[in-house]
Amino acid sequence: MVYGENNVVREQVFTIKELESFTGIKAHTIRIWEQRYNLLHPDRTDTNIRRYTDNDLKRLLNISLLIGLGHKISNIAKMTEQEVKDVILKVNDKDNGPDNHHQHVLKIAMLNYDENLFSSVVDSFIEAKGLSATFVEVILPFLHEIGVMWQADAICPAQEHFISCLIRQKLFHQIENLKGSPVTKERSLVLFLPELEIHEISLIMIQHIFKSNGYKTIFLGQSVPLEDLIQVHQRLGEVDFISILTTNPLPIMMPDYLKKISKHFTDSGCHFHFTGVLTKGMKSPDFQLVSFYPGVEQLIANFVS
Repeated sequence: MVYGENNVVREQVFTIKELESFTGIKAHTIRIWEQRYNLLHPDRTDTNIRRYTDNDLKRLLNISLLIGLGHKISNIAKMTEQEVKDVILKVNDKDNGPDNHHQHVLKIAMLNYDENLFSSVVDSFIEAKGLSATFVEVILPFLHEIGVMWQADAICPAQEHFISCLIRQKLFHQIENLKGSPVTKERSLVLFLPELEIHEISLIMIQHIFKSNGYKTIFLGQSVPLEDLIQVHQRLGEVDFISILTTNPLPIMMPDYLKKISKHFTDSGCHFHFTGVLTKGMKSPDFQLVSFYPGVEQLIANFVS
């Protein structure tokens, strides 16, 4: 559900094309299944356009997942909701689903606020392949899916916050496990996001990578004023500042932000390393002070061989 005018709760509704986008099942196939197996019961507008609820989306995600696992739609149509859930959990425990299996299960976990289902996917993947592979192969693609669903109003803010918090918890737990790891690198790395920037999940993952490679990291997190970075330098001396710019500073404010960095940190021995959407095509005003990277991978490679 989402909130409409005057905070009145309204049911989330989707077109058949949106269901096709979210589940990978063609609109034509959905119509056939409705008629042949009575799987979904969409309402219709005055102009006879189908409208589906979030429960329809959840059911179709489950069906898409079982189809990918080799089940026939004629057999799925006879299964109860609990039987469908049991099959999904059983397959997830064995970790032998198709490539998109994890993405479908995570979507279902998000829509149902199901922490245990989320953990069953992520924990098993971490155990089998490690955190870095889990982040690249599972979490990053899932975050992209969340972005698509968010733009289409397919999820509400609470669902997005719920799953984002779970991801952060998993990452911080893995970082906590590194406590006591030896520091073998001379330079300290300060990870931060500028003021009003809140998208920190990738930055948390970077912290884990750096710590596991012998760096001392100072994680400052979201929305850090430049004045705070000055104080960090005064306390710690020469450090490398690392940030991912997704929404802030606004492009119109970027030149002023870089000028302030130059004003306060020229000849300080510090260096700023930026990547993110807002840095695309940007050139450094001072290569001795600021570096831009086309992606997170390139930034990491600068520190980890």
